[in-house]
Amino acid sequence: MTEGTNGRRRFSDKWGKHELDVLAVLSSAFPQWLTSRQIAQRVKAYADSYGELADQAAKAAFAKQFQRDRAKLAAMGIAIESRQPEYSSKSEGQDFASYRLQLGDEPRVRLRFEQDDLPVLAAANYLARSVSISQSSEHQEHHTSRTSPRVPQMPVPGLGLDSIAPGLGTQPIPDALVKVIDSRRFAATVDDNGEHINVAYTDSDDLAMFVLGHPGSSIVSPQEAADAFSRRLHAATRLQSIDGAGDEKLPVQLSDIDSGKDPCEVNRKDGRKSSASFQTGSEVDRRLRLMLFLSAHLGEEFSMNELAERFIGRVRDDDDLKRFVNTIHKDINTLTTVSDDGEMAGSQFFDIDWNLLETEGIVSATNSLGLERLAGVSPQYLSLLTASVSYLAHSPLLPDSSRQQAQSLYLRLRQHVEPGVTPWLSLTGYELEPMSFTIVKRAIDTQSMLDMEYTDGAGRTHRKIVSPAKIFVDEGVYYVAAWTDLYHVIDMNAIADDLKEIITKQSEQLTHMKGEHRQWQVLRLARIEHAQLIEIPQPLEIPDVPISRLREWSFDNGTAAAIITDRKHLSFVKSLPGATVEDFGSGEKVHLTVSSDSWFVAFCISHARHITAVAPETLRTMIVARAERELSLGEPTSANGK
Repeated sequence: MTEGTNGRRRFSDKWGKHELDVLAVLSSAFPQWLTSRQIAQRVKAYADSYGELADQAAKAAFAKQFQRDRAKLAAMGIAIESRQPEYSSKSEGQDFASYRLQLGDEPRVRLRFEQDDLPVLAAANYLARSVSISQSSEHQEHHTSRTSPRVPQMPVPGLGLDSIAPGLGTQPIPDALVKVIDSRRFAATVDDNGEHINVAYTDSDDLAMFVLGHPGSSIVSPQEAADAFSRRLHAATRLQSIDGAGDEKLPVQLSDIDSGKDPCEVNRKDGRKSSASFQTGSEVDRRLRLMLFLSAHLGEEFSMNELAERFIGRVRDDDDLKRFVNTIHKDINTLTTVSDDGEMAGSQFFDIDWNLLETEGIVSATNSLGLERLAGVSPQYLSLLTASVSYLAHSPLLPDSSRQQAQSLYLRLRQHVEPGVTPWLSLTGYELEPMSFTIVKRAIDTQSMLDMEYTDGAGRTHRKIVSPAKIFVDEGVYYVAAWTDLYHVIDMNAIADDLKEIITKQSEQLTHMKGEHRQWQVLRLARIEHAQLIEIPQPLEIPDVPISRLREWSFDNGTAAAIITDRKHLSFVKSLPGATVEDFGSGEKVHLTVSSDSWFVAFCISHARHITAVAPETLRTMIVARAERELSLGEPTSANGK
C-alpha cells in the first residue's frame, strides 16, 4: 500500500498494466466467480494499494478503481459480469459481489480478412457500434431513467474483431462518414411491416420523419422515443390554418406539448470523439489488442515488422520501423512477465519461443491462459456487422470503389450468418437506394439509353426511352434527371424498329411543350418499375445542366406552401432549400414550394411542436388526417407493452 502525504491511500500503478492483471486473474479462474476480496488479493496493483480491504476507505478506493478498470475493459469488448454471492457465515458480514469474464453461451466466430477488406470493415464496425442497442433493454421491467444512455449498451467488440482483423483500428475512416454517423447520436428499434430495423437518428424530429416516411412502421424501443413521437402526432392534430389568420391572433405556443430537453435526447454512453478509428493510443489498449491477437493464433508465426505495422501503424522510414519494433518487443515482455512474489497471477499470458524471436525476429506464442475464448466476434455482433457492410454497399456514404469492396465482403460474411437473423439498419436521411438505382447508375456511367416503365402520381404506368444524366437527392428522395428528346441526338438507323416508334412519338409530344426544360424529365427513382439498358455505338451529346437548375424544374409543378413557427431562428427552418422567411409575431412565417405532398406532411408532423399553422388548407387537412390516422392505429408502445 502506498501512502500519500495526507495519509490517504494512493493507487499504485507503476507499470500501467493493472487492466492486464485483472484480465489474467479472471481468465485463469474462469468459470469460477471471484469475490471483490479475492480480486484485490490476486491483482498485484490492487494488493499493493489496498491489501486485505481491512477498512471502509480501502473498500471504497478499491471499488472505484476496479469499476473504472472494468468499464475500460468493457469499452474495448471484454465484459465482466457480476452477481451477489450467496450468504455464508464465513463472509464475516462482508457483502462483496463476485465477478467473472462474460464469454456468452455461443463460441466466437473467427474469419480471415484480407488487407483490402480492412478499410470497409473498419467503417462497418464504426457504423455497427453506433447502432448497437442492448438486446435486454427491451425486456427490462423497471423504469429507465430519461438520462440513461441508449447508444451503445452492449459490450463493444472492438478487441474481439481486432484479434482476427489486426490493424483494423489503424484504418482511417472517411471524415464525411464519421460526421454522418456521429451526428445521429441515438438509436431506436423500428418495426417496419414486421421487419425490425435499427435506426440511428439525430433527434426526435428526425426519427419521426423516418417513421412517417415508412407507412405502417412503429417505434418498438426505447419508450422515450415512442412517447416523443406520440406527442408530435397530438400536436399535429392541433395545427391551425394560416388562411385568414391575422398577425395579432396566432395560435398558442406548443410549449406545453414539448418543453425543455427532449426526453429521448440523452447523452451517448461512450462519449467518443469524431476520430478516424475507435482505437486509442494508450499502451494498455495496444497490449490488449496484441494479447487477443496472439491468443487467437497460438502457435502461428508473425514477424516483428508485421506486428509493428498492424498494431502501431505504417512506418515512414527505418527509424520509425526500429522504434515501432522496440515498442512491440516491450509489449511482449510485459505480456510474459511474472509478478515478483510469484504468488499473484501477474500478466504472464503466454510462453514465447524466445530463441526464434531473438534470432529471426519472429513471434510465436503458446500456452495462453484461455483468453482465446475472447478472440473473434459473437454471432450476434457478426449479424449486425454483416448488416452494416451491406448497408454501406447500398447507400451513398462511400465512394463507388469502396461500395464494390463492401458488396464483395458482404457476400463472404453472410455465409457465416444464419438465414433470417441479420438485422436491418438505417441512418435517417441515408436510406438504401431504390431497386432501380443500380441500373440507372450503370446507364449514366456507360452513357447508355434506358428503356423504362414507371408510374406517375396517379398510379398510371408509362414507358419511355431516355438518356439518364444525373442522380440527386432532395428531401430524402432519390431523383434522376433524364434527357427525353433522343430523336435529334441519336442515329435512328442504329436502333431497333420498335424503339424508333417510341422515340419518335416522344419527340412529337415535346413540340407541344414550352419552357427550356421541356426536353428533361425529373423522376423519382422509386417510381421506376422496370428498366433495361440500350447500348449505343457512340456517346450522346447531351447538354450539361447544373443540379440546381434540375431542382428548380422538378419544383415547377410543386405546391406553394407556408408554415408559421412559434419562435425564430429554428434549425429545421434554416435547412429548408429555397425557403423565404419573414418575421411573424413572436415566430416566423416560412414560404416554400413543396414538390412532394407526402414529404411536407411528414415534415410538419415531425416538427409540430414548433409549427402552429399551415397553408394551404388542403395540405393542413392532409397533415391532421395523417396524424389522426397514426393515432387511431394505437399509441406507440415499447416491446414490453409499457
